[in-house]
Amino acid sequence: MPAAPIAADNGVMTVFYWVMGLAIAGTLAPSALYLLLYMATGEPACEQRARTLWNVSRVLVLLGVNILIWGHVIVGLWQIWFR
Repeated sequence: MPAAPIAADNGVMTVFYWVMGLAIAGTLAPSALYLLLYMATGEPACEQRARTLWNVSRVLVLLGVNILIWGHVIVGLWQIWFR
């Protein structure tokens, strides 16, 4: 029985992971900073910004995980049906 072919590195998904990682880190870090500012000053605007950036960060994580999972499902089905 022949060995299964080795999957090649997918450059498009590598770029996607980097972009998503930077977007998540780019919203998570300011969220933590604004949370610290809120704790130090008690300014309600800092709390609102921290909360908003935290929610955006969570949405980006969920989007990235969904694309990761469904991307694998689609590639697997494609390989089953067309190879």
